Amino acid sequence: MNEETSAASRRGALSRGERVATIDIGTNSVLLLVAEVDENGALVPIDERATITRLGEGVDKTRRLSDAAIARTLECLANYGDAIRAAGARRADAVGTSAMRDAGGGSELRARAKELLGFEPRVISGDAEARLTFSGALSGLGVIGAASVFDIGGGSTEIIRGDATTRRIDEAKSLDIGSVRLTERHVKSDPPTDAEIAAIERDIESALASAPTVAGDLVGVAGTVTTIAAIAKGIDPYDASKIHGAVLERSDIERVAALLESLKQDERVELPGLSPKRADVIIAGTRICLAIARRSSGGRVLVSDRGVRWGLAEDLAKGDLSALV
Repeated sequence: MNEETSAASRRGALSRGERVATIDIGTNSVLLLVAEVDENGALVPIDERATITRLGEGVDKTRRLSDAAIARTLECLANYGDAIRAAGARRADAVGTSAMRDAGGGSELRARAKELLGFEPRVISGDAEARLTFSGALSGLGVIGAASVFDIGGGSTEIIRGDATTRRIDEAKSLDIGSVRLTERHVKSDPPTDAEIAAIERDIESALASAPTVAGDLVGVAGTVTTIAAIAKGIDPYDASKIHGAVLERSDIERVAALLESLKQDERVELPGLSPKRADVIIAGTRICLAIARRSSGGRVLVSDRGVRWGLAEDLAKGDLSALV
């Protein structure tokens, strides 16, 4: 799919059997969705992949994407490009979020990615990311009324409050706390010391002081939250159908946090439900999740396996160009 064909094919809603493909290039992982329109006009996943490339490695200090991180991400995008072409997707798009917004080297990555994908990934604003995250995370959950969605990434955490029924966003904030960023900043020991955990918590609480107030159903999205759910519920190998819509009580998150912090990294990699590539940063991510859960009146987190890629796919399927700005 070349760029001109992709742009032209975005006009109008897709019909039954037609497919869309979206890629979310995050700080820690790169996510692919290929979905097909069913007889009711809803999207059904055909292919979903998650690859940890650690694009934001070292960005907190250098403010620049490293050559090694770019190479890992491009290798992943080459594979995703092959999958998109094989699936015969009618429309496709790729977006970059925190690491590509914050760091130098993004233009080089986008130019080389265009050669692999046939279209150039776009760096979206924080507002666009919030809208796509909110819409995508709520997809298929049946939540109505007030809702708060949080997305823990490698470099940042987004908290979005709004109305799940209308998808209206009332307030959104991107916070400079993420699993990779806080791990690189504070963790020097294995397992982390009490002092290192305390330093992580101080950064989290400082950032959350300016975050939107949590209201309504609390929905957690992205790899940290889905990993906590997989560990807590013993889901291994990973099964999105069992994770999406699962409920984490605050006590579940506290139990997983205590378990992770008691183990060395080479022991954590053996835990059912935990990807070995996430084992070094999962402790900081879990602490973010726990801090947000504690701000909710019920302390419960509804787990979403979806996010930016799903929000973008829904817009592409409808031919809604506003998401592409």
